[in-house]
Amino acid sequence: MIQEAQRYTRVLSIAGSDSGGGAGIQADLKTFAALGCYGMTAITALTAQNTLGVSAIHGVPPDILKAQLSAVLDDIGVDAVKIGMLHAPEIVHAVAWALKHYNVKQVVLDPVMVATSGDRLIAAETVQVLVDELFPLATVVTPNLDEAALLLGRQITGAHELEAAARDLLAMGAEAVLLKGGHLPGDEVADLLVTGTGPSQRLASPRIASRNTHGTGCTLSSAIASFLALGEPLDQAVTKARSYILQAIAQGADVYTGAGHGPLNHGHAPIATAKRLRD
Repeated sequence: MIQEAQRYTRVLSIAGSDSGGGAGIQADLKTFAALGCYGMTAITALTAQNTLGVSAIHGVPPDILKAQLSAVLDDIGVDAVKIGMLHAPEIVHAVAWALKHYNVKQVVLDPVMVATSGDRLIAAETVQVLVDELFPLATVVTPNLDEAALLLGRQITGAHELEAAARDLLAMGAEAVLLKGGHLPGDEVADLLVTGTGPSQRLASPRIASRNTHGTGCTLSSAIASFLALGEPLDQAVTKARSYILQAIAQGADVYTGAGHGPLNHGHAPIATAKRLRD
């Protein structure tokens, strides 16, 4: 009996490198592996970074980024893509080219603009290019409140403003928006998922007391991409990704890594790498 050829479930992270290992490419790879996916990378920038903040950023030339994307997508292929830090317009153009050229269907866009430490990670002129080029290609966009404020040009100061803000972000062209409300005060963390079809979905949970919140946005978006790659519909991918990250925060809350905002416990419940029949 001839065994049918198999392959792994493939997820690509297009993002910046975090030398401290808590966010960016490093967090994405840990998340992909923990959720049973085969992770690949196209690095957009190198950062000198630790739990206290970002001290330097060195952008990768667009032709090198394009070469990374082509190398991975020509040979291995992809089931879902997670996009993180894109610091310059020419980097956005390179990513948009790849998504169109390779007809990538499942795209999670995390518009990384501000680090947990408060450091700004994107040039001002890049924001509109990001909206114009990538929002229309995104399955879901996952901004936090600081990023939503930069995109919308207004602050979001209360939970009652989440729906209108998410709808305004949706109108910028994405299929769906997950607006993360974790920066609002209170004992509850509530996120809002809106799509162009159907009512919004509110996802709430008790706030977990922890100083280790570095890389939460990167981890959530890469978890969503993983579950989409594994075949989950968007609402279930978001729900399962949210459950994963809550456990990762809780399991890492009592650990000291560095003097600032430490990482999550990405490997708290690892899953064997998933296989499927080769296309």
